[in-house]
Amino acid sequence: MKHASELDLPKLLTREHHKIHLIGVAGSGMSGIAALLLELGHEVSGSDKASTVETDRLQRLGLRFHQNHHADDASDADLIVFSSAITINNPILLSARDFGKPAVRRAEVLAAIMRTKRAILIAGMHGKTTTSAMTAHVLREAGLHPSHYVGAEIPILGSNAHWDPLGEYFVAEGDESDGTLRCFQPRHALILNIEEEHLDFYVDLAAIEKAFAQLIEQTTGMLFYSVDDANTAQLCAQRKGTVSYGFSENADYRGTDIELRDFASVFCVYLRGQQLGEAVLNVPGRHNVQNAIGVIALANELGIPFEKIAASLRKFEHARRRFEIKYASDRFLLVDDYAHHPSEIRATLETARSTRRKRVLAMFQPHRFSRTKALCHKFGGAFDHADRVVVTDVYAASETPIPGISGQTIADEIARHGHRGVSYQPRFEWVHRDIGNMLDSGDLILSMGAGNIHEQLSILAADLVIAEKLKTIVGEEGDVRLYEPLSKHTTLRVGGPAQFWVEPRNEHAFAELIRSCRSENLPLFVIGRGSNLLVRDGGIRGVVVHPHGGDFDKIAVDSNEISAGVGAKLKEVAYAAKAAGIGGLEWMEGIPGVVGGGLRMNAGAMGAQTFENVVRVSYLDAEGNPHTKTRDALEVYYRSFPLLENNFAVSAVFRGQPAPAEQIARKLHASQEKRRTSQPMAKSAGCIFKNPQSCSAGQLVEELGLKNSGIGKARVSEVHGNFIVNDGGATAAEMLELIEKIKTVARVQRGIELETEVQIVGEPA
Repeated sequence: MKHASELDLPKLLTREHHKIHLIGVAGSGMSGIAALLLELGHEVSGSDKASTVETDRLQRLGLRFHQNHHADDASDADLIVFSSAITINNPILLSARDFGKPAVRRAEVLAAIMRTKRAILIAGMHGKTTTSAMTAHVLREAGLHPSHYVGAEIPILGSNAHWDPLGEYFVAEGDESDGTLRCFQPRHALILNIEEEHLDFYVDLAAIEKAFAQLIEQTTGMLFYSVDDANTAQLCAQRKGTVSYGFSENADYRGTDIELRDFASVFCVYLRGQQLGEAVLNVPGRHNVQNAIGVIALANELGIPFEKIAASLRKFEHARRRFEIKYASDRFLLVDDYAHHPSEIRATLETARSTRRKRVLAMFQPHRFSRTKALCHKFGGAFDHADRVVVTDVYAASETPIPGISGQTIADEIARHGHRGVSYQPRFEWVHRDIGNMLDSGDLILSMGAGNIHEQLSILAADLVIAEKLKTIVGEEGDVRLYEPLSKHTTLRVGGPAQFWVEPRNEHAFAELIRSCRSENLPLFVIGRGSNLLVRDGGIRGVVVHPHGGDFDKIAVDSNEISAGVGAKLKEVAYAAKAAGIGGLEWMEGIPGVVGGGLRMNAGAMGAQTFENVVRVSYLDAEGNPHTKTRDALEVYYRSFPLLENNFAVSAVFRGQPAPAEQIARKLHASQEKRRTSQPMAKSAGCIFKNPQSCSAGQLVEELGLKNSGIGKARVSEVHGNFIVNDGGATAAEMLELIEKIKTVARVQRGIELETEVQIVGEPA
């Protein structure tokens, strides 16, 4: 395998045309190289384990893309280019070695192309992409036709890389992570900051400084550096031909009077004490102002007038994943950022805080096990400006896991630092749920990390669009929450989240919800108090409506009739009847649910059933239209009311009969005593099984010897065999497993097929 030193790479790449294959072409760095090579006229092929939006774009420009890496895909290539992420046992690299085909690193190709122009290299641990994009933009606006190469998609530049034959400058960011800074011999360099990072490659800070010292030595023209960064200043200050910038009074180019205005920054710029003028940067953050001062210094020294520079900065837009707004409304702001190092996280959170939102909620995905281990203590103090933090597991980025190192490591360090609002979510696909359920109007939600955490923010943003529409329907008096844990709303206290939890306060809002869900093709499920309900651990997709408060909780007495909204508790109806001297409804005291649930299940107790007292029911049909039906027009069965399978109750009228207060009180007391002595006090859903014909379900379970048997934290009550209780922390999966166990034993030992009375809904985890 030939080394780059044996080739005249600048000539081969910029004056000749060849077949070139890129291994790992979907990566942000390699895709930029592919774009440059295509514009230079080469026949370019590439391989990666998966296609992306970027590879699709490159294919339209002429790239031949191959999914996965096979030696045959590059058999006709004259040159192989690979990134540092590619292992030495890659089949294309092995084949190149066997056939003596030249293979070079990505950085060697970039450095060789840059050697044919006046190269401007932007280097540092943080801010390279934004600063290199800003530099290229300013030079382009000045009419200098720069070529550029940056590490992300840049909307204002059109792409992450571009070869412009008309210009003499080439602006690029230099990747220090793999030691390939040594490949570059730029005309000018701008160094942003130097600190401990990439300790999977470098032994320590001294090794990092040595790599930057070599770059400085190989820079032939001007060196621009941040005087505010101690490590950078120490390394650069003694070199001839340097220009310093920053906020310090000692800086050649100095920024002062900084005013952060939501998503813009206004500041004054001085050159060695003389005011150049005011600049407006339409990206937020003090750290971006600092980087902009470096760009101003470089551009001004190249002869671009300050007025032109300032005009360009006013138009500059962020790179993708650099404080990128993903969703904005009057109530919420969602922002994504690439920050993955403690210093970057701290700066990004400071920027978020400067927007003066009510709270800053952060979701963070650590990047690389080696970085997590080496910098875990620094991570601990990086989240002070976040009100709440959810940390998920480490994005490996091809690294082998390190025992004892995970997202929990970071969460523990943040908590140890004194933060009281941090939690760890090991399941990546649930991170958006954790953050989403915390939301309150006025919040800024920030995703941070160099992996794929932005995908979770995108899911949250898509759901917020729907949630905001639902909020408009229910109005200020109603409530809408994302990913509400249904374990909070069922008497069994198990169940995953509702994708959209909605509480309308009146029939009109409820009807509009039904119509909206129908038009948007959203599933709709109605829940009352959640008794007689078992929700699976994956929760319920779509809209879960909880008619609650307002009209739905109202109870009114008229003679011997009581009207009640579906959100009213049956127990409250019983006591309203007592207060009015109406008997016959005392049995309702023994039902833990609400009117809606009582109607749906034709619930009963003390030998009575709901529809024995129903006069009429008002409901909404599947299109949101209102209806009222009297009892004689309704089909009702044991624990079943078919009308509500596809329709939605809003209220009911019950009838009792006048009775002495003492008699009503006696029956209520009897109901209380029966419930106290025959039903468990622990969390339960009520009766699990319908009674078979031969005996009661509770008696059958007792005869089978299954009382007090359990799975995990789910247990058959020792008080009543037809109750399964939650001993604290039970899952729906445990409940369902125990139910199946009871059904199996009943079938095998007694030949009885038990049917569940409890309603089982939702998706598995």
